[in-house]
Amino acid sequence: MEGQEGSQQPQLVLADKLFLLRQPDVPDIEKVRFKDDVFSFVKENDMVPLYETLVADSVLDMDRALLDSMRAKIDDELKKLDEKIADAEENLGESEVREAHLAKSLFFIRIGDKEKALEHLKLTESKTVAVGQKMDLVFYTLQLGFFDMDFDLIAKSIDKAKNLFEEGGDWERKNRLKVYEGLYCMSTRNFKKAAKLFLDSISTFTTYELFPYDTFIFYTVLTSIISLDRVSLKQKVVDAPEILTVIGKIQYLSEFLNSLYDSGLTEQIKLDRYLHPHFRYYMREVRTVVYSQFLESYKSVTIEAMAKAFGVTVDFIDLELSRFIAAGKLHCKIDKVAGVLETNRPDAKNALYQATIKQGDFLLNRIQKLSRVIDL
Repeated sequence: MEGQEGSQQPQLVLADKLFLLRQPDVPDIEKVRFKDDVFSFVKENDMVPLYETLVADSVLDMDRALLDSMRAKIDDELKKLDEKIADAEENLGESEVREAHLAKSLFFIRIGDKEKALEHLKLTESKTVAVGQKMDLVFYTLQLGFFDMDFDLIAKSIDKAKNLFEEGGDWERKNRLKVYEGLYCMSTRNFKKAAKLFLDSISTFTTYELFPYDTFIFYTVLTSIISLDRVSLKQKVVDAPEILTVIGKIQYLSEFLNSLYDSGLTEQIKLDRYLHPHFRYYMREVRTVVYSQFLESYKSVTIEAMAKAFGVTVDFIDLELSRFIAAGKLHCKIDKVAGVLETNRPDAKNALYQATIKQGDFLLNRIQKLSRVIDL
């Protein structure tokens, strides 16, 4: 693993705690601790916009004296920042002017004023020449997007970063962008692309501002399980040295990867800010993988035997498989009378042959139509 381990961006740590604070599955005693942490962080960083939102949502209690105090501190700090900008513009060079504007942008990020932060990041960009420094501004924008899951802002920022890389840019920032894009893909249910981007970044991970390396491995394993075939999963994940050195530190993950037995991991997935909206979908995809692997060993198997293997009732497995077969997720058919499942694995070569014939017919038809037009 290259690069020195850094710390997660404090605002993203805060976002995780705010998410857990609103979850009914989190014990009340834990919520009390999260509430104290959130209040301390908001107070310490003078986060007036967030404080007012949390008061309106009845998460925190209104303290008028505290609110006035935070506003006064913000006014004082903004006055100092504006004086530094004015001084830099009058007496110093372009790089000092840029740094002064950047300091003001970072101040708005710290207090949680998203609109003003974006406005001043844009202003700072206009003072920036180097592609690498412009990329750093995009990363700040992406972090703002991930704080409140603004997927429109995230998608536009990723596209902007890719355009910047066409002008140049170093490999370290390119690799960091892969992790940002992977997290965006995972958060928008594009698990296959997320797995590819995460796997590409395993040996070069330096994006500690988003999450620790252990969490990165957690996401990499989860997205790979439902995206890769068995051979690729073994080569790229199960036997990967970077994953083997960390996986033992993450509770239940090794058992889940090697046996696809949840053994308590479902709670971690459900209480993850990025995976929570996709929890039910993800677990359905995992069950599809499990059933597919089981059926690969048989040409036919009784429904009763399969139900017994998974420790569920015949009626449950019958209903479950019916849904997956109808959705095209499993290649088998149910003989309800005999109580048997018959697999009908798709023949890849035959499918390719049929597709080629179909495309050939389509092409011939187009050529015939074109020839008629030419003859006219």
